[in-house]
Amino acid sequence: MRKYRLVEAVTGRCLLPQVLAAERFLPRLLGLMGKRGLEPGTGLFFPQCSSIHMLFMRFPIDAVYVAGGEVKKVVHRLKPWRISWCPGAEGAIEAAAGWAEQAGLSAGTRIRFEQWAEAQP
Repeated sequence: MRKYRLVEAVTGRCLLPQVLAAERFLPRLLGLMGKRGLEPGTGLFFPQCSSIHMLFMRFPIDAVYVAGGEVKKVVHRLKPWRISWCPGAEGAIEAAAGWAEQAGLSAGTRIRFEQWAEAQP
């Protein structure tokens, strides 16, 4: 899977230092199922995705839906065994519960993905 870092487009502030892109069938199908949690500062990005499910999940997450380099919807602390969607979204980011609030994300926030390099934090 490719690695990126998520930054705020206007300020360049790092929002999430390490984001894995789930672009192939199996990583998209499995997502975070079976995991015990997410490491701080990490997330999973699902391109071409406007809905996620929390089936077989063990922990809550924050889900951020994006389109055109902009946050369309933020779902805070989405609990296991729930489904979430955002019509018109072009992708979804999953990260640790509380991350979106801590990062100050809301609908309309401009974002961009940058190639991840080993030297980055």
